[in-house]
Amino acid sequence: MEFNLIITGVGGQGGLTLSRIVGNAAMHEGYNVRIGETLGMSQRYGSVLSYLRFGEEVYSPLIEEGKANLMLALEPAEALRNARFLGKDSHAVVNAYPIHTATTLVGKEKYPGLDEIEAALGRICPVYMMDFQREADGINPRTLGVLMLGYAHGKGLVPLKKESLQEGIRLTLREKLWEINFRALERGIELAKG
Repeated sequence: MEFNLIITGVGGQGGLTLSRIVGNAAMHEGYNVRIGETLGMSQRYGSVLSYLRFGEEVYSPLIEEGKANLMLALEPAEALRNARFLGKDSHAVVNAYPIHTATTLVGKEKYPGLDEIEAALGRICPVYMMDFQREADGINPRTLGVLMLGYAHGKGLVPLKKESLQEGIRLTLREKLWEINFRALERGIELAKG
């Protein structure tokens, strides 16, 4: 078994933390894990891309174009920017909450419409797009990634046990953050089933 996960978003959204949660969960199940990161500007609003691979025999963190099993896109334009990693066997879970950069705010770049993004990605693979940020805000805004992970798990797109994901949260985050993240994971699973 080999699983290739792309996590993309902008700085400040918790994408790097999310990759560590999934990595710790996979190691808890005995898999080899490799994580690679590309940080355009990992401070607020710069592009962030994490490659996470796990399985029995995984040696490199890099994922070939078209070979991601799953993309968790914390920001919709970043999903489009990294669509090259998606293929016909991929799935994309996309947060429909745009974060405008300085260049789009001053009109130097046009931010694509959410329907355009969903249609473009949908030509490649199945897309699950909703405003996950609104759901996370009901718990804690910083739980966005874990909520989306729960959603993907609830759809059967993450080949790890829920208990392992909870252990990944315990191994990655401070204890005072466990409960809200367990709630976010559960809420994501509920949304996927609903």
